Formats: sequence, structure tokens, C-alpha cells
Amino acid sequence: MSTCHWCHVMERESFEDDEVAALLNEHYISVKVDREERPDVDHIYMAVCQSMTGQGGWPLTVIMTPDKEPFFAGTYFPKERRYGRAGLMDILTQIAERWREDRGHVTEIGRKVARALQRYREQGQEGAVDETLLDEAFQWYERTFDAKYGGFGQAPKFPAPHNLSFLLRYYKKTGRPKALEMVEKTLDAMHRGGMYDHIGYGFARYSTDNEWLVPHFEKMLYDNALLAAAYLEAHQVTGKRRYAQVAEQIFTYVLRDMTDAEGAFYSAEDADSEGEEGKFYVWTPDEVNRALGEEEGGLFCELYDITERGNFEEGDSIPNLIAETPAEFARRKGMPPEELERRMEEARRKLFDVRERRVRPHRDDKILTAWNGLMIMALAKGAKALQKPEYAEAARRAADFILRRLRRPDGRLLARYRDGEAAYPAYIDDYAFLAWGFVELYEATFEPVWLRRATELAGEMIRLFWDEEGGGFFFNGRDSEQLIARPKEIYDGAMPSGNSAALLVLLKLARYTQDAELSRKADELVRAFAGAVRNYPPGYAMFLSALDFAFGPGQEIVIAGDPDDERTIRMLRLVQQRFLPRAVVIFHPPAAAGEAVRRLIPLAQDKTAPDGRAAAFVCENYACQSPVDSPEALAELL
Repeated sequence: MSTCHWCHVMERESFEDDEVAALLNEHYISVKVDREERPDVDHIYMAVCQSMTGQGGWPLTVIMTPDKEPFFAGTYFPKERRYGRAGLMDILTQIAERWREDRGHVTEIGRKVARALQRYREQGQEGAVDETLLDEAFQWYERTFDAKYGGFGQAPKFPAPHNLSFLLRYYKKTGRPKALEMVEKTLDAMHRGGMYDHIGYGFARYSTDNEWLVPHFEKMLYDNALLAAAYLEAHQVTGKRRYAQVAEQIFTYVLRDMTDAEGAFYSAEDADSEGEEGKFYVWTPDEVNRALGEEEGGLFCELYDITERGNFEEGDSIPNLIAETPAEFARRKGMPPEELERRMEEARRKLFDVRERRVRPHRDDKILTAWNGLMIMALAKGAKALQKPEYAEAARRAADFILRRLRRPDGRLLARYRDGEAAYPAYIDDYAFLAWGFVELYEATFEPVWLRRATELAGEMIRLFWDEEGGGFFFNGRDSEQLIARPKEIYDGAMPSGNSAALLVLLKLARYTQDAELSRKADELVRAFAGAVRNYPPGYAMFLSALDFAFGPGQEIVIAGDPDDERTIRMLRLVQQRFLPRAVVIFHPPAAAGEAVRRLIPLAQDKTAPDGRAAAFVCENYACQSPVDSPEALAELL
């Protein structure tokens, strides 16, 4: 993880230290792993660390036998013992002595850990689910919700936007106002806090405190993709413009700072610059006043909590709106909100220009297939919800890059691209997230090629990763490097698991293509993990969102007509802008242009525009309504 703060600390303290290097070189073979390039390795040894120590995190420090069997694990260690934390020099010395004096005992520990890991991975998680599982998850969220600051549980607080996406679906299904209230409170609090970059946009990885003020400053592509999707869905549900604006600002950040010249997206930006965490992002009143002048600077500092004392480290402040919204501030100042918005936007631009002259944090410019799939998904959702074709074009460019640069000649997807080199056979996350992005891209553009490519990826996903004995998808493919265990992930952490995303993809593609095999695999996938999900429903939010799609009532919406006809355009726009999480949407153009659609999507075959007039067909619960020929009538049907 090239943007991990504590990884950098340990690197500076220990791995760049001559004394530590000499000890390592004398007794050990050191291997440094980028867990974003090799998440399969990370999953295995992180599970070891968690089981041995009760916690995990990065940097992950593991010592193992030559057979890759681990017998020691931990996270950050200073060079020397400090504040009760063991020092790396002591640990390395003691383990080297034990290895020399009692190698058999150490080896046996490694074998026991490896066997325990294998047994853990092979434990059955099968079961059955019904719609009550969604209610149980909602009740868990309700119990752990922080009514004061938003989010769930206590600090550190991670955004986990897939939790919010599930709650929006639950609200859509049940009408329970508390579900929407939890979503809005959390989205508003995250955006107002210091975790959001109010100067240059985009979200940091997580908040170290309950009120979302002090972030861990690194910015991750996957967080921003998933958060953009959640804010877009909240905009669709509520109609509130502020949620759309946050999503647009995230896209501004990603397309400005995190996009390769060929259109793919970089992975992350560091928390540190000039050796200090957050230095790029914090301000003093003097810095603001020099950039804006006393009057505007004073106004900006008052609104954004930039003080002489500082709210981060002494004298340094993280811009935030926790104490007061701009509307409340304007009212208190007796100022029209529009005037405040105009002045603060002008101030923001000036401060952004000043900040651009600072030493930037390191940018991790590797391109990961999985994370690009998530940003393709988010941009496609933005193109639909906001009717901005430029977002679809950005998603299309990234998709083309992945297909061109991150596939072997035999078609096998690869996981990472950097400096002209693509490497590592792709994992389940890569296939599932990219297929999800392609499905969303079809719904944004109605170009059948994206649905066809998603279907091809699903077929490859089943061939390479499916567990024929226990069901579900392994994390690494049958053609990947064989490690001491073959993990199978279902828990939705900072990102949804590949199995959860794969479930949604299989369900959607089965509905589009009427492919019975895809539907059967989705059923088997649910059964394979139902027991684990029922034990702790909120740990599987993406899986629950997929179940919501499966339980229905589902809708199939076919709009047939000339793509240039105003009535067709208005009906397509109407459907794309709505929050319809259990619907599949099909555009069926006339004559030869619709041939690819008819081949791919059986449902479209008999649904054509009568007499050349645009028509919309809405099917629900396996029954189709009579076609309607106006946007108004379609809105009433929906």
C-alpha cells in the first residue's frame, strides 16, 4: 500500500534503517507485498493476524517458514520497544534465536496455523434466507446508529457506503422513514466533516473520531466510487440537489487528479506530504487571509472552522462545516444564501490554486481492474441520474482501457497495470466489479456491447472461480498461484466482497438474458453463504442489496422507439433518473438497429414501437402491462 501512513512510518523507522536491514539480511528473506496488487496474499495472512492477535490492519507483519506457514503476525512495530509496544529489533532477534535453537517447535506452530486456516476456510456457511433477513439487518443498523453524528458504531468511522445503499433499498421497499433518516444524517455528516476535502473535493479513507472531523487523509479510488454512487442514489430518492452536487464534486476530483491520459483511474493519494500526515490539506488563518484578504478570509475561516488554535494539530485546521451549515451561517449573518455561496466558491477556487503550489502527496498511479470497475459503475450511475453523457464517456474510456491493456491474448483478465506492464491474474473482485460496471454502463448508454461483455465476464468468472463442492466463488482463480489456502470472501468490509457483487451481477444478467444457468448459480451462491449472512446481517450489506433485487417485486421496463424521437428520449430520461433498484431497463430501437438487442435480451423481442411511435412496456411479477406512449403515462405506471 504505497499510500498507507503507518506503512511509511515503519518504512522510515525500520526498513530504511541500516541496523534493521543488517539483522533482516542475516537471518531472514524479506518480502514486501503490495496488498492492492496481491489481495489474495493479504486476505490469507490478515486472517492469520486477526486470529493470532485479535486485530488486523496495515502494515501487516508476518514471519513464516520457508513453506509459507506463518508462526508470528502483527501490525506496526517501532524499531525499539516503546510505550509497551514490542520493538522490531527485539522480535527479530528472539525469533532468530528460537529458529536456531528449536526449529522443530517453530515449524510445528506454522503447520498448526496453516491447518487451522484451512479448516476455517472450509467451514460450511450454507443456509436459507427469506425477506425477514432484510428486516433483521435494518434492526441491527438501527441499534448501532449514531444519532448525534451519523454513521454506525464508534470511532474510527469508515464510510461503508454499501450500508447506506442497502438502507435506501430498504426504504424503497418498506417506506420506513428511519431507514432514510439514517442515510441522510450520515451522508450530510460525512460531507460536512473534515473527511471531505472542501477545497479540492473527494473523500479521505475514514474518520479517526466520531464526528467525522479528523480523517486518515489518504484518498482511495474505491471509497470515492462507492460514495459517489450512494450520494447519487440519495439524490434520486429525495430529489435533494445537494447530494447530486457532492457526487459531481467527487467526479470532478477523480477526473482532474486521478485519471490516466488514456482514461483509466489511479488507485490512491497518500495521507502524507513532506513527511507529515495531512500537511497538504490543513490551513492557518494567516494562510487563508494572505490568499483571500482580511474580509473574505475572515468569513471563510469563520464558516469553515479555521482558527488560531487549530482543530487538528496545534495551529492547523481542517476545513469543515460541522458546527453550522452554510444556510445557517448565512441566516445568522443576515446574508442571502446565494451571495454566501458565490463568495465562498470564489474563495475556494483561490485557495485551491494556492494549495496546488504546495508539495502534493504521493499519488499511487497503479491502475487496478477492480477499483476501475467500481468507478465505471459510479460514473455510469451519474450519467443516468444526472443526465450527463460526459460521465458515460469517462466510464467508457476506462472500460476500453481495461479491455485493451489488462487482458492477456487469451482473454484472461489481469489485476494491475503500471508503467506499461500488466500483471497478476485477476481476482474475483476484478471480474465482479468490472461486470457490475459494464451492466451499469449498458443502462447509461443502452449500447448492447456492454451487456454482452458483462455476460462474457460472468461466464469466465464461473469457470475460473466457482467452488464446485461448496458453492460460491473463491478469491483467486484455478489458474492462479497456489497459496497455503484458497480464500473465499463474503464479508463486506471497506469494499463489498466479490461474492456479493457477483450475486447482484448474476441476478441482473439472468433477468436481462433469461439465462437459466446464471439464475441457478445465483441461487447456489445465496445458499452457500446464507448461514454466515444470517449470523450477522449488517456485515453483508451488498449481499442484502442483491437479495432485495432477488426478492422483488422486480420490474422489466422496455422502451421501444426511434432514439432521436423526443418522446423516446423523454421516456428513457424518466426511467434513468428514477431510483428503481429492482428494475432492469431495456431500450429497443427499431429495425436492424435493434437486432443486437433482440439476440441478447429475449424480453425485447415482441416489444416494438407500434406504428413507429415510442412505447414503454412495464412488466412486474411476471406480468406485462399494456404499452403506454407518453412519459406522463409511464411515470404513472412506475
